[in-house]
Amino acid sequence: MSDDTLEDRYTKLARVRPRLLSFARLHLRDHAAAEDAVQEALIAAIEKNDSFSGRSGYETWVFGILKYKLLDQMRQQKRQGKWEPFDEEAGDEALDQMFKRSGSWAPGAIPKAWDEPDQALENQAFWQVFDACMLSLPENVARVFSLRELMGLTTEQICQEIGIKENNAWVILHRARLKLRSCIEKGWMENAA
Repeated sequence: MSDDTLEDRYTKLARVRPRLLSFARLHLRDHAAAEDAVQEALIAAIEKNDSFSGRSGYETWVFGILKYKLLDQMRQQKRQGKWEPFDEEAGDEALDQMFKRSGSWAPGAIPKAWDEPDQALENQAFWQVFDACMLSLPENVARVFSLRELMGLTTEQICQEIGIKENNAWVILHRARLKLRSCIEKGWMENAA
C-alpha cells in the first residue's frame, strides 16, 4: 500500500491530467469525448482510491483506468458510425535514409546505448520529451503505437479496432519505434549528457 495521502494523489491527478487528455485526444479525435473520458477516469480513480495497491505508480494506475474508458468510447464511436477510418501512410523517406540498401544501419543512424532505462521511466523530463515525440508522430502512427505499447492491445485486436491488415500494423509499429527512438535521443539523451 502506498504512503501517499489523498491530497498527494489529488496533486498527482492534477499533474497527470494534461498527459491523460493528450492520450485521450489521440485515440478519440474528439476534444469533448476526450475530456469526458478523462473526467470519467479521474472520477473512477478518486472513487476507487482505496483499491490502489501500490504495485504500480499511481499515474500508471490512472492511465490503466483511462485505457478502458477509451476502448469503450472507441467502440461506441464505431457503433455510431463516428469512427474516422485509418488512412494508409505513404513511405517515409527520413526512415528509409536510416538504413543502407542491405538493411543495416546507415552511418550516423545507429542507435545510441541508453544507460539506465528504468531510471529514465522515473524521470519527469523523459516523459515530457516522450510526450512531445508522440505528438510529432503522424496521428495514425501514434495511435497504432499507443494501442499496442501503452494500452496493451494485441496486433490482432488493433487490426480489428482500426481496420488495417496485420502486416501493415507491424510496419507502422516498426516505423513508430524508430521515429520515437530517434526523437528521444535528440530531445532527451543529448540534453542529459
